[in-house]
Amino acid sequence: MSEQLVVVAGGVIGAVLLLIIIGIGVYILWRKVCIGPSYEEFFNAVTPTHTGVIAVDQAVTQTSSVGHPIDPWAKSVPFIVPPKFYGRDWVGLQYGERIQEESEPYSAPDFLPRSSFCSLGGAYVAGAINPALYKYPEDNEESDFPEDNIGRIWFAVEYEQETERLVLSLIKARNLHFSSESCCPFVKIHLLPDKRRYLQSKTKRKTLNPQFDENFVFQVSGRTLHQRTLQFSVYHVDKIKKHHLLGQVMFPLRTENVTDDGKLVIWRDLELENMEPPSEYGDIQFSLSYNDYLGRLTVVVLRAKGLQSQEERGVVSSAFVKVSLMNHNRFIKCKKTAVVLRTPNPVYNETFSFKLEHTELDTASLSLSVLQNTEADKSRLLGRVVVGPFMYTRGRELEHWNEMLNKPKELVKRWHALSIIT
Repeated sequence: MSEQLVVVAGGVIGAVLLLIIIGIGVYILWRKVCIGPSYEEFFNAVTPTHTGVIAVDQAVTQTSSVGHPIDPWAKSVPFIVPPKFYGRDWVGLQYGERIQEESEPYSAPDFLPRSSFCSLGGAYVAGAINPALYKYPEDNEESDFPEDNIGRIWFAVEYEQETERLVLSLIKARNLHFSSESCCPFVKIHLLPDKRRYLQSKTKRKTLNPQFDENFVFQVSGRTLHQRTLQFSVYHVDKIKKHHLLGQVMFPLRTENVTDDGKLVIWRDLELENMEPPSEYGDIQFSLSYNDYLGRLTVVVLRAKGLQSQEERGVVSSAFVKVSLMNHNRFIKCKKTAVVLRTPNPVYNETFSFKLEHTELDTASLSLSVLQNTEADKSRLLGRVVVGPFMYTRGRELEHWNEMLNKPKELVKRWHALSIIT
């Protein structure tokens, strides 16, 4: 009797196992036949959007792979790419916006994908850039560094008028001046005159030629765009997390047409922050260059600092620079910069060229006058500096002129103290 029970129990167990095996086989077959092609059908009905999210096209289909209807009023339905389509030229899904405290400087967190956006009280940071979208100037900008160069930085700027977003692409830096190859550089970006908030790039490890390829976005009104200035500050961070300034670049937005469709890459040489206190009437910084072949004198008016009005208790409401070319104390030509409002430290970055033959270099001189606008379209002199040969100048002004002649076709940059001596 016990033997019969064992045989019956064995038969029941065997039948159950057989049914389980058959069920698994049917399930696997159903998965291959019914679910597999649905990826192909769904794929034919989706299109990649500009943000990297793949959405269902309303005009193609209104049903999902499992037969459920899709809301006809929905703009798009998120779709996760199946493994079989990995490797296609798609970017990851866009993450939600993350708000950060105003007092906390932005540093892109590691867990965010490169296609994400983060908010910072009117400033955002975007992911990696596509180098193919940018037009690089054709010159030897990565190898032709002047002797006193402390670094060079490349970037691109574009303004989206509809959304009022200033899109900044930080591309790279080269030839950073540091004592060793263990430099760990990063860049802080301010949109002046707001010095409280800034955006910050990632830190690159042990390199004097960092490649950043990062996008940043500032929210700025189109009415005030041309009154703003981008400031790039390149720092090295040491082992104890202390920051050391390597150099900085000032880029006034009115100097370029940032609303053009073409994204031209711009490069600027870094300069050390001038720590000297301003003189009695203020200081002006400009560059000189002379092209002997073309007979052309070039002046780049960069900035001024510490401007003071003796008649209005030091308040300077607006200022501009007038550049005059003289020959034997005879007026030849005059050019003016734009007026910068409400600051004693205006930034100009404007370039002027004058026709000047080589035979006239010993008798010509340049006068740069900083003037303040007043009522009734009049102007008041805040200070002046004259550069030229030994006939007219001495000291730093004469040294600047002679250095320009000794370095043809190079821009020679210097600060000069203003005076009111006519």
